[in-house]
Amino acid sequence: MEDIFAEQRIYTVSEINRLVRQDLEESYCDIWVEGEISNFRVPTSGHYYFTLKDKKSQLRGVMFVSRNRYLKFLPYDGLLVLVRGTITIYEPRGDYQFNIDLMEPKGKGSLQLAFEQLKQKLQEEGLFAPEYKKPLPLLPQRIGIITSPTGAAIRDIIRVINRRFANVELLIFPTKVQGDKAAQEIAFAIDYMNTLPDIDVLILTRGGGSLEDLWPFNEEIVARRIFTSKIPLISAVGHEIDFTISDFVADLRAPTPSAAAEMVVENKLELQERLNSLRWKIINSLKYLVESWRSRFNLLARHRGFYQPLNMIASYAQRVDESIIRLNNAISVRLIALKNQFALSRHLLEQIDLLAYVREKGEKLSTLFSSLNAAFRYHLSQLSNTLGAVAGKLDSLSPLAILERGYSLCRRAVDRSIVKDARQVSVGEELSVRLWRGEIGCGVKKIVLSPKRGYNDGRKEV
Repeated sequence: MEDIFAEQRIYTVSEINRLVRQDLEESYCDIWVEGEISNFRVPTSGHYYFTLKDKKSQLRGVMFVSRNRYLKFLPYDGLLVLVRGTITIYEPRGDYQFNIDLMEPKGKGSLQLAFEQLKQKLQEEGLFAPEYKKPLPLLPQRIGIITSPTGAAIRDIIRVINRRFANVELLIFPTKVQGDKAAQEIAFAIDYMNTLPDIDVLILTRGGGSLEDLWPFNEEIVARRIFTSKIPLISAVGHEIDFTISDFVADLRAPTPSAAAEMVVENKLELQERLNSLRWKIINSLKYLVESWRSRFNLLARHRGFYQPLNMIASYAQRVDESIIRLNNAISVRLIALKNQFALSRHLLEQIDLLAYVREKGEKLSTLFSSLNAAFRYHLSQLSNTLGAVAGKLDSLSPLAILERGYSLCRRAVDRSIVKDARQVSVGEELSVRLWRGEIGCGVKKIVLSPKRGYNDGRKEV
């Protein structure tokens, strides 16, 4: 038995998987496969894992991140695709799979699918919403242009602006408008323009081309820079039939670069004609208003209502003059009467001996003062006698007078309550006795109780 095995070559599992992998990769290298994607998943590594299937069978597929980074769209379950790659075996598990290098949507180009996916994404985020569109200035003084310096678009814009309004300042930021890294350069140009002072509006433009040529204007990085731009931005990419993501995000879309130049600046001659037309309209309107008001004023000036108030004013002025004359006469008469009365009073005062009059009144005042003083003394004496009698009665009723006759007031030392009955105290308790003069403290040695008030018989010692 051992001789039989000795003549045969024995393979390990790893060797078999490696040999089969080599045969598969040599036989099925760089082939195209059509199928529907299912079970699509993307782990943290960034690789794409999915299953390609048709109605009868399925095939595992993988697209490593080194390849899928170049895809313009994101695959999803149910998408019918054409993929190119190599059949191989994943040796650790012995599973065969399709390593994919290139993927295209079936029936629709990858760029068109990527365009639709990004458009739907940004629309759901609100980047196309009208409320975020900034209005263009009426007469911009400084215009920023982001485009290729060698393309026809910049020449068309300069020609149109010089023809319509030559004194506008143009600031050109040269960038790539197609190919690799064009989107990054355009995004940087938008950011840079927003740092410069006094730029009124931006024009992002290039000429026509294929979808691949216009693709930098469909990149998400460009769309988001346009949305965050503080300066109003016009997108003028391609021809009238071309639409890019930039057109939807921009504040205004122009069908061509020349149309963008016409939108951003007014025609100087047209503007001057409009201003002249408005000036004459204003002048004619003012003339009409002035003539209308002049006619109304003249009509009112001739109205009799204006003469009647003047007559009334003249009548009232005359009445005022008459009143002033009467008032002056009345004042004169009153002054004369006061003057005569003053002279009479002065004459009467000269006839009176004021010194004798004052002396007489002083003697009378002295007599009245003496009478008042005598009456006050008499009344004060009566009040003093009454007060003495009342004080005597009050003194006879005063507790101090009773104490002066030999009585005393006994209180408990604990709470200062008056002791009226011997049963209120106990032997050994301290008492305070109030005398007429002073107070003494003492202790209870014995208690003698009397059964009946006012009698000394029947006393009981305790």
